[in-house]
Amino acid sequence: MSNSLQDINTIGPVQQAEPAEDQRSQAQKDYEEGRGYVERGESALAAVSLHNALQGFEKEGNKEGIANASNQLGHACLQRKEYEKALENYQRAWDICAEFDDPTSLQALSVRRVEAYAGLKAFGKAVGVCLDLIDEYQKNNDPQGTVTVLEMMADIYQKSGDLDKAADSYRTIASIHANFNHPKIAEAYRQKAEQLNDNNA
Repeated sequence: MSNSLQDINTIGPVQQAEPAEDQRSQAQKDYEEGRGYVERGESALAAVSLHNALQGFEKEGNKEGIANASNQLGHACLQRKEYEKALENYQRAWDICAEFDDPTSLQALSVRRVEAYAGLKAFGKAVGVCLDLIDEYQKNNDPQGTVTVLEMMADIYQKSGDLDKAADSYRTIASIHANFNHPKIAEAYRQKAEQLNDNNA
């Protein structure tokens, strides 16, 4: 057994590990920065960062990056009430997501497209996208998604002045909740429908 101790003069501070080199591309850094701006509602700064990210992803040939940047650019445009530009960006993301057969992203993009169409007061187009979404949610047996879209439709119908169809949307929501044994929620939606009918009388 050895009792030799290391000489105290040979002991030094532990060397700090070199910080790991950031492996992200400039486009990815710009994208993450832009996404953060979108989340904080800083749409002008988001647009600059995301535009730079989009150009970088295009140079890299990174389709997933292009789709993500286009999606976030759409969000920034929605925040700025630039609905046409939002739709252009969402369409670009849509095309790539369709190519990759990504139904979850397509559904999320559809919800945003509804917002953009409603912002343009293109209520017929907004409702058309909603009906497509309802078809998808019903195929996937997703009553929560269906209810969310029906609420969007009720809002769109109210904005367009079609209170009868808004009331019908609320009655359909009430029916879905009744089928899942949510009587209080179902009754609240029935009352919303009745209120709209009373206002329309």
